[in-house]
Amino acid sequence: MKGLFRRFTRMSALALGLSAAISVVALQLPSMAQVASTPHQVSVKSASKELKPKLPFGVYDPHGGFRRETGVAIEHVFLPWQDVDVQSLYSADSYAAERGRDMLVTIEPWSWSPEKRISREALASGTIEGKFDGNIRNVCGTIGKLRSRVTIRWAHEMDDTSGRYTWSLWEPQDYIRAYRHFVDVCRSEAPNASYMWSPKGEKTLNAFYPGDEYVDVIGLSIFGLQEYDVDKFGRNRSFEETLHASYDRVTAYKKPIYVAELGFLGDDEYLRSWSNSVASAGENFPGLKAILYFNEVETHPWPEDYGRPDWRIEPDLMK
Repeated sequence: MKGLFRRFTRMSALALGLSAAISVVALQLPSMAQVASTPHQVSVKSASKELKPKLPFGVYDPHGGFRRETGVAIEHVFLPWQDVDVQSLYSADSYAAERGRDMLVTIEPWSWSPEKRISREALASGTIEGKFDGNIRNVCGTIGKLRSRVTIRWAHEMDDTSGRYTWSLWEPQDYIRAYRHFVDVCRSEAPNASYMWSPKGEKTLNAFYPGDEYVDVIGLSIFGLQEYDVDKFGRNRSFEETLHASYDRVTAYKKPIYVAELGFLGDDEYLRSWSNSVASAGENFPGLKAILYFNEVETHPWPEDYGRPDWRIEPDLMK
């Protein structure tokens, strides 16, 4: 990663690849056409020294802003296990393979249509009892046929306390049984895939660990919002401080650790600090093996009226 990230304007974000990535958009964020927020615009000067990436870099990039970046190692896509056209996974696979990228596929165990979602309890018991095995086989059977190397991330951020996800705050034993059942069925369809257990990073995360035999890699979600930091902590928090709390809770498992979702937003100084720290993260976090940026507007409002932060960035060529 060279220099700093620069924020997109809305028009440049769309112009930089909406048409090239349209098939990927179809299986990632069906509601993004409704997004009306304006990206945060800030002028960020280049850092005083060039920064080279210490870790593989990946991106969730539904508008294709990173489509020409040769330094991207992982393409991140999202899809539900209901109401999804799994054929569009082949388009995402082609997009990644043409660029020499692996894939991280986050599977959300619900429909993206809120009116079709079932209760937390029904989803947990239904998964454990095999009622959604057809959904699992539909998605994982397609993944098993892809050219790209794939890591599958199922029911992420299960330790989230905001009520954002139907699968969050299941009883730990129910989550573990559901996660294991998903992996067992998915492995029969996609035996070459790797599996990521991906908590948000809360203090309770260890109660949800499904066991070493079901986890190939651990993913964490790390977001820095300067306004939130100042309000809640009275100061800017650094990338290192924000990551350490979660990172330290999972190192004992001795699994490769990824930042599966990263975003940061603030003034020039805040962006510069986070950019520099992200670029050199491998030096301070030896278990960290990759960082993936979430290059999109937040899909769910932050609590306490912080709205939906716009994490989108313009890549400053990673060479």
